[in-house]
Amino acid sequence: MTQARSALTWFVRNPQTDRVAVAQPPNIAILTWIAARAGGWLWDDRAMELRWIGSGALLVWALDEMARGQSPFRRTLGAAVLGYQLVSLAR
Repeated sequence: MTQARSALTWFVRNPQTDRVAVAQPPNIAILTWIAARAGGWLWDDRAMELRWIGSGALLVWALDEMARGQSPFRRTLGAAVLGYQLVSLAR
């Protein structure tokens, strides 16, 4: 196995199970974010409140991934989403 492939394999695998851990079924935070986004499109008069709910849910998801992500990829994805959300909320 080449060194580059070995690094990629390490990045996407769960170190305890050695299974690829890139995606998983949505958890409650992601489902809340999806519902808030869909609700914002349906109810314009509630868009701001739903935006805050969705942003909060995505922040919770990102922090959870950073703390408990099953692979370095998942933890990095959590950090990237957290950074994006913080910049978006600061605007």
